[in-house]
Amino acid sequence: MLYEDILDTIGNTPAIKIKNLSPKDINIYVKAEFYNPASSVKDRLAKNIIEEAEKKSLLTPGQTVVEATSGNTGVGLALVCASKNYPLIVTMPDSASIERRKLMRFLGAKVLLTPASEGGTGAYKKAQDLVRANGWFYARQFENTANADIHEQTTGIEIFNDFKEMGLDYFVSGYGTGGTFTGVARVLKEKMPKTKLIITEPDVAPLLASNVTQERDENGSPIASHPKWNPHPIQGWTTDFIPLVLQESVDNEYIDENIPVSGDDGIYWSKELASKEGIITGVSGGSTFAVAMNVAKTAPKGSTILCMIPDTAERYMSSILFDDVNSEMNADELKLFKSV
Repeated sequence: MLYEDILDTIGNTPAIKIKNLSPKDINIYVKAEFYNPASSVKDRLAKNIIEEAEKKSLLTPGQTVVEATSGNTGVGLALVCASKNYPLIVTMPDSASIERRKLMRFLGAKVLLTPASEGGTGAYKKAQDLVRANGWFYARQFENTANADIHEQTTGIEIFNDFKEMGLDYFVSGYGTGGTFTGVARVLKEKMPKTKLIITEPDVAPLLASNVTQERDENGSPIASHPKWNPHPIQGWTTDFIPLVLQESVDNEYIDENIPVSGDDGIYWSKELASKEGIITGVSGGSTFAVAMNVAKTAPKGSTILCMIPDTAERYMSSILFDDVNSEMNADELKLFKSV
């Protein structure tokens, strides 16, 4: 296929059936968002935020774009801004993986690191300060309606078209900004109302489960960290506040069930997906799949489950996910090497 622009390759990602790990008589599929050009689901919102801003004349040629992110949105924006020739400045906690920092810089962005101890709100406030001081365009992924809108227009419709004949019993997703869950939920609640919508969050950061109201300013931006947030190893998931984009799902009762997951389970299932299915995903993808496997334990025979796989494991090589993966030959490999 021929494309005029790298941005035209965003979306239309495959839903892949799990062959070896699925329990008997249960159909599990994964929506493989690493097929997007910058290898994550955040490519979708990055493109839509920029193009909607252009349509509304909020972003003019050559203007600098600013965003706070844990990484994948920054990479997606760096791809879009490189294609459209906008300077990009990203603020992010210094706990984010080195691969993400380097990839954004490789794509031409500037990356400003904030202390991990300040959580996502630290990066968020730094971005706000830059925008106020310079009049730059703030992407605001956590509040921007263009975020959920693109998932309603693309991701949700793709899922509906893929499963409208066979049916879909469960949809499982974690949340970072909440855009994927909210946008897909809009579509499935209307077109496939029998589908049970399951969200998941880290067991040590139960923001939604706590029912504690998020403090916000008049623009919907967080004022302070959520009191139930704690650091966790699932990068890209559940920053230290409830995003306004996700609040729509809470207010409209889109969430049928919230199932917590541990970082250890996410790491385990990421490795299982790689070694048993050939599906390469990060801790967030492994965590979503862990919940899908949990749902499968009690699902009726013949049930179909779809879970979101947000990105690729290649974004986590310097993280805990690869701690026990050697770059040199191990004992078994050395023995085999010396055997001939």
